[in-house]
Amino acid sequence: MMSGRYENLMKRIHAGENILLDGATGSELENRGIKMDNSWCGTASLESDTLKQIHKDYIEAGSSIITTNTYATNRMILETAGVDNQFKEINLSAINAALEAREECGRDDVLIAGSLSHQIPYEDAFETQEEKEKFKKKLTPEYFQKSFDELAFFLADNGCDFILLELMYRPDRIEIIFDSASKAGLPVWAGFSSRNKDGLIALTTDYDYSFKKMISNVKHHKLDAVGIMHCEINVIEQSIKELKEVYDLPVMAYPEVAVFNFPHYDMSNVISPDDYLIEAKKWKDAGAQIIGGCCGTTVEHIKVLNQL
Repeated sequence: MMSGRYENLMKRIHAGENILLDGATGSELENRGIKMDNSWCGTASLESDTLKQIHKDYIEAGSSIITTNTYATNRMILETAGVDNQFKEINLSAINAALEAREECGRDDVLIAGSLSHQIPYEDAFETQEEKEKFKKKLTPEYFQKSFDELAFFLADNGCDFILLELMYRPDRIEIIFDSASKAGLPVWAGFSSRNKDGLIALTTDYDYSFKKMISNVKHHKLDAVGIMHCEINVIEQSIKELKEVYDLPVMAYPEVAVFNFPHYDMSNVISPDDYLIEAKKWKDAGAQIIGGCCGTTVEHIKVLNQL
């Protein structure tokens, strides 16, 4: 069901207004001293006061959309971390932190995006090769569907304004998770990811797959916005171009700026906020209207985007 605040935001978008997303959550939790584990930042949502403060800081920095810390909280990932029995507690804590942040900021107009990914357990989360191979045998389309459905409906049932499909880069899982999101009854936005290899291809390194083909394969699903995210800055402009060739929809841009070494981030070479703004102006000129940041971006990176 579409909320009134969602309708109002879409009116702002269609009127040509620039909209700010939030920045990174996982790396920001670690920056603030929260321990990462075999779920990466999944269980970090139990540190709800810190997570809520991150959301509040992004709202105060100008974000019209804050994203739940649920990228790494599907049951598959939590199972590998040994906490799947806390699925409800972890995900409810993540959603409630965003809801409470909005309320405490007195900003009922801010939207809460329920992050939904097709991420499977990280390979480095397994202690032995035997455990990894055993788990891989469970990764069937049916298992994916069950896991994605569960979290999609949980996000919809517990207060999110729309579902944000994040890091869409696996052609073999995309149709499954798009189906899960479509069934949940909320508006859906999709953030795709790409890399450059003599032309744009999907971010996956298992095989080469055209970025344009990947984004075209799910065009039959109803989406309200599409975007490019969790990828290097140097592919953003070309990715926006290809998105606009396939979709006549508002476009998002929110790249990563740190290096992920599971379960931590190397923040040593993060782009400065001022330089980030220079790049963001290029994305705006290319057609992006909804701009924020992914892994490694901070509240300061979002603040400067008010100058777009």
